[in-house]
Amino acid sequence: MTNDRQFTGLLAAAAMGVYLLVAIGATTAVTDAAAACQAWPVCGNGFALPATADGWFAFGHRVAAALVGLLLVFATVEAFRRGESRRVRGSLAAATTLYPFQVAVGAVVATTAVVGSISALHLVVGVAIFGSVLAALAWTLEAATGNPDDEPASPLDDELPPVEESPSPELPEPGWPRTKAKLRAYGTLTKPRLMWLLCLVASAAMALAGGSGLTVSVLARTLAGGALAIGASGTFNHVLERDVDRRMQRTNDRPLAVDLVPVRNAVVFGLALAAISIGLFASINVLAAVLGLIAILFYSIVYTLILKPNTVQNTVIGGAAGALPALIGWAAVTGDIGWGGLGLAMVVFLWTPAHFYNLALAYKDDYAAGGFPMMPVVRGETTTRRHILWYLGATLVATAALATVARLDILFVAVGVTLGIVFLREVVKLHFERTESAAFRAFHASNAYLGGVLLAVVIDALAV
Repeated sequence: MTNDRQFTGLLAAAAMGVYLLVAIGATTAVTDAAAACQAWPVCGNGFALPATADGWFAFGHRVAAALVGLLLVFATVEAFRRGESRRVRGSLAAATTLYPFQVAVGAVVATTAVVGSISALHLVVGVAIFGSVLAALAWTLEAATGNPDDEPASPLDDELPPVEESPSPELPEPGWPRTKAKLRAYGTLTKPRLMWLLCLVASAAMALAGGSGLTVSVLARTLAGGALAIGASGTFNHVLERDVDRRMQRTNDRPLAVDLVPVRNAVVFGLALAAISIGLFASINVLAAVLGLIAILFYSIVYTLILKPNTVQNTVIGGAAGALPALIGWAAVTGDIGWGGLGLAMVVFLWTPAHFYNLALAYKDDYAAGGFPMMPVVRGETTTRRHILWYLGATLVATAALATVARLDILFVAVGVTLGIVFLREVVKLHFERTESAAFRAFHASNAYLGGVLLAVVIDALAV
């Protein structure tokens, strides 16, 4: 007899098993693996072992499909035995019913030369099965760990608690200690913690674009321009949120919140960074410069002034700011916007809520004190945890789709699936533990996931 944790673990294993098949299928579709084993259920005459590495890869996919199918059947039977809700049982029954059809389509793909639309159907059905199992997991977790009391009764409950200003820390002593603090403050204004990941996004896009346009000079100017654009955006964010920062414990020591850097100086500093950034992009091509300017304006104005203080969907829509470096990197190499850049941008866009909602949970009270309508403040922690899981699932699907669009290989799939399992495990644990430390673990797991996937993109793309 399974308890809630064991059953959700079973569902998580089934979901990631199906996802593994989808990811491998996406890779098989763009390699010679399928052609190396054009028989069923094994190779050769249908019962011979593979003779090549690609053949073993294709055969391994079929063995994994058999094992995952058994796991899915077991999870479905267990859901009915436990008397789970109708929607949980229904979603698992749908997945189990679709599974034999998925296997049959896979057999057609493996044994025929007509694989275009049929191969696409194979991947679409796989995604549908994954979505059904993930839905069952989400609903099971919500039933086991949700708290109806933290859900707003109506849209009118979106009102935020009254704001109280948090006491500011003391400034360093005058003289060298304060001068050193001021120098460090200008570095803080640029939000350097964001730079490594966003520059890695641009690097991955440039590696995907490849070709003669990818030179050391273009790489250096794009990354330098990107780092300066992030610095300019961060500086303007500090300027525009300086009053709000004083209300939040995690931000009340920022340079402008404690008047360590004059507002006028910060504005000039931000404008200088933006000008140099756009100049570097323009030295590559006009499209990169336009996209760089849009990125600075979007984060500084649209996100900071419009989205963040006014809508609970600020994190979702604001994900476009993190996705833009993918388009900038692609444009810098090719001069246009291609499917590979768009695919990578979509991965980052969908990943952002799954990543940042964990931080919003950890700092829920702080965001409430700042007057920001973040998801946990407005919709409650149960809804936020549900959205983290849904966006994680969407991110995994987008990552598998990127493998097909960008013709990535086994390293990308291996890293994506492995780190996806780690990310999902921490999100499931967050549902049960519901603590600040669990939220931070899920937050760090999300960073590791995107960082690892981006590095795999760079290695895989450059190895082709």
